[in-house]
Amino acid sequence: MLIGIPKEIKANENRVALIPGGVEFLVQHGHTVLVEKNAGIGSGFADAEYVKAGAKIITTPAEIFGQAEMIMKVKEPLASEYPFIRQGQIVFTYFHFAASRELTDAIIQSKCVAIAYETVQAVDGSLPLLVPMSEVAGRMSIQAGARCLEKTHGGVGVLLGGVPGVQPANVAIIGGGVVGINAAKIAAGLGARVQILDISLDRLRYLDDVMPKNVQTLMSNPDNIRQAVSKAALVVGAVLIPGAKAPHLVTRDMLKLMKKGSVIVDVAVDQGGCVETIHPTTHENPTFEVDGIVHYGVANMPGAVPMTSTIALTNATLPFANQIAKHGYPGCVKKNPALAYGVNIVQGKVTHKGVAEAFGLPYLPLEQVVN
Repeated sequence: MLIGIPKEIKANENRVALIPGGVEFLVQHGHTVLVEKNAGIGSGFADAEYVKAGAKIITTPAEIFGQAEMIMKVKEPLASEYPFIRQGQIVFTYFHFAASRELTDAIIQSKCVAIAYETVQAVDGSLPLLVPMSEVAGRMSIQAGARCLEKTHGGVGVLLGGVPGVQPANVAIIGGGVVGINAAKIAAGLGARVQILDISLDRLRYLDDVMPKNVQTLMSNPDNIRQAVSKAALVVGAVLIPGAKAPHLVTRDMLKLMKKGSVIVDVAVDQGGCVETIHPTTHENPTFEVDGIVHYGVANMPGAVPMTSTIALTNATLPFANQIAKHGYPGCVKKNPALAYGVNIVQGKVTHKGVAEAFGLPYLPLEQVVN
């Protein structure tokens, strides 16, 4: 298969879909890989490394999209890329459709095959292509939150871990999945007092077993969220419903209970956010205030550490990309049920229930679409 790797164009997005080692792997398996000029520069990978790995360097995105049977990206296509996507072309990337009607409509109109990293799902229910970026984002949420708590960044001016004679800060993490557990690890390691909330008692038992003593587990319900948020200097939103909008668990009324200058980091912002008052921001302008509370809503947090993120992403996506390239569509989804979960839109038909429900669109189960 002919695979295209365009340069990412989202603001401050320095990741790339494949490292040179990933290109070499695909070439060894009989595929041709086109890489847009300077696509890997932001992650520390020069064109010469891709050429050495067997890639062909292409000058423009129009040429990449025009030639490739499958496009691999990191972030969702932007408006300037919509016209390049053609009928039957496979686009394999993070889409997060439920957060954007415009994107959803554009992909429906393109009649491509949209396979979303974030909804590829293993038999055990895990999300193997979301995990590496969730790990990065979870750890970064505490790093970003700690910085925002500094007075020079609009925060209340507290150090998460405190110092001898001064109490550490309280951190509330809503969601005990991959993002939540990674956020808790870093916050606990810095010495903060951490509360992590989840709706699964089994998950809370697991977290209680593996977390250090400065991490407390709580059942997630409105009253416990309200109490945790009211005491927290830093709140991390770490809730995910695969393919669907995140529920608003932190309401605007709850902000009134927080100390002015406290910080909210909502990692779920690319799925609409689990905080009612959040909206997407950028690395250039990452924060805004509502009712005196600093909100951090960067939707591509791992883009700030592109070398780490790109390597971690390639580690996860490469086996799936090879299967798609080897068997094509629909062959790959027939052979791999995990990839079938990843198919969100096929030639104008929405095949993921969460996406259909987010916008009231007709839903057609994938088995009725696959020939």
